[in-house]
Amino acid sequence: MDEFDDFVRARTPALLRSAYLLTGDQHLAEDLVQTALARTHRSWRRLDASENAEAYTRRTMYHLQVSWWRRHGRRPEWLTGDLPEPRARAAGVDHANQAAVRITLRNALMRLTNRQRAVLVLRFFEDHTEAEAADLLGVSIGTVKSQTARALARLRAVAPELSDLYVVHAKGPTR
Repeated sequence: MDEFDDFVRARTPALLRSAYLLTGDQHLAEDLVQTALARTHRSWRRLDASENAEAYTRRTMYHLQVSWWRRHGRRPEWLTGDLPEPRARAAGVDHANQAAVRITLRNALMRLTNRQRAVLVLRFFEDHTEAEAADLLGVSIGTVKSQTARALARLRAVAPELSDLYVVHAKGPTR
């Protein structure tokens, strides 16, 4: 199981960032990743190759989160922690501006529905196609399209200051 341990060490930070965007809470994100990794560990031998492990783990995370939303219904969520960031930082970066953008984006994302937030995370943060996002969430492609459009419109309404950062084209966000 050394291969599984290596996988966990290498991919946990990225999995935590995605889980945080899905849950909006650091502790819930950690629980979500831990549960998904436990399920991945149980299925490790059945995975065709260790390269499939991350896809399997992410799919498990998305399914667990959608199941949680369905069980608990919509409740308002409030972020209590900070967004996890990668450790490496580029020299000469305006950290104050980055912090302001992160806070604005986090607050705007929390004003979306759970499904809208999940669709944006899958489409633009994880770079999945509409079909892949639909498959991962267990919804139709039309639902992904409509939720994406509604989520982007909502983001434009609640945080117009973010429009200076990215312009969204048919292929995805560009700088």
